[in-house]
Amino acid sequence: MGESKIRLLLIDDQRLFVESLKYVVEARAPDIEVVGLAEDGKEAVRLVDELAPDVVMMDVRMPVMDGVEATRRI
Repeated sequence: MGESKIRLLLIDDQRLFVESLKYVVEARAPDIEVVGLAEDGKEAVRLVDELAPDVVMMDVRMPVMDGVEATRRI
């Protein structure tokens, strides 16, 4: 039976940063799977419900809904 990967959701309003972080994680951590990216807290809440990640890595300052409020809702 194969080992399961840690499912990671990345949230940051700086798209280039979050895409770069995804690339680094995928290249350096074979035991982690980036299951999604979001650009604001509202999208993060929706994706947590949809994708059920094991870990969420979220920026605090974002438009629409900040990371603190999104974390509270999650």
